[in-house]
Amino acid sequence: MIKFTDFIKDFIEGKQSKIKFKFHMSTKFLDLNKSPYDCLIEDAEDWQNLNNYRNEKGKSSRLDGYDYLVSFAQYNIYGRNFFVFGGVYKVEIAKPEHYEIGGYNISLLDNKNSIGEFLNKYRKRLIVKLDENLGINFELTYEAIEKKNIEVFEVFPNIASGKFNGYQNVSITHKELREIVSNNELSWKLALSYIKAVYVITDTKTGKLYIGSASGNSQGLWQRWGCYADFKDLTGGNKEFEVLVEKDGKDYILKNFKYSILEIFDTKTGQEYILERENYWKNVFETKKFGMNKN
Repeated sequence: MIKFTDFIKDFIEGKQSKIKFKFHMSTKFLDLNKSPYDCLIEDAEDWQNLNNYRNEKGKSSRLDGYDYLVSFAQYNIYGRNFFVFGGVYKVEIAKPEHYEIGGYNISLLDNKNSIGEFLNKYRKRLIVKLDENLGINFELTYEAIEKKNIEVFEVFPNIASGKFNGYQNVSITHKELREIVSNNELSWKLALSYIKAVYVITDTKTGKLYIGSASGNSQGLWQRWGCYADFKDLTGGNKEFEVLVEKDGKDYILKNFKYSILEIFDTKTGQEYILERENYWKNVFETKKFGMNKN
């Protein structure tokens, strides 16, 4: 077992009293209709606001007197005691001073610094496990963290850091797709933006298939698959998937869906022909009868 404090020991040396840890378990105080994990993966304004929020004295969400914030988002797919590492931030009180959103100016450690570069590589990938529930104590000092058993549980494979290695080799989980899209990984974006395609989505729990196509999008398959990585939906507008989410929740897609390419086309290929090929593959795999296609 590797303790998280050992994992970041090069960073914390000499800074122990100036570091605070936040374990985000809710977004209700910001009136958001999404989880902290979704905010982290999107890595945009909502995630920033979860971390830069400043409450009045005597309440939680206080970073006054601290120089650094180590942030996590609860990962309920594994359980309530699992959290995804969201990064280490430099913190200072915003000027003029105010409370609530933007009360702190926060910035990720600089990649130009070797420690910052190392830690930033593990953002959205490293999972920690706590041996006890935090309850309402979602903010902890380094001294409190050191007394707890917080282990490095898993590191997600960094698919997005690897170069795209061929259309015939594409077979990625939903988690990997989300990472590629959220990181806007250039080699994948270029490869998928300049093709139209017929693709297959596999439900790895039931073995059922869904055949779809990117036939008319201006950014090709990249745009179409980006719809599936949209954390507000995940269904890509597919009625069959909407029914599945309504029945089993978003976690079902997150855990069980896998994406592959069956056939690729030049962007000048007509939509009618691509739809014909989509129907061909539906017939090959009998997905209207045994899979997830209803038309």
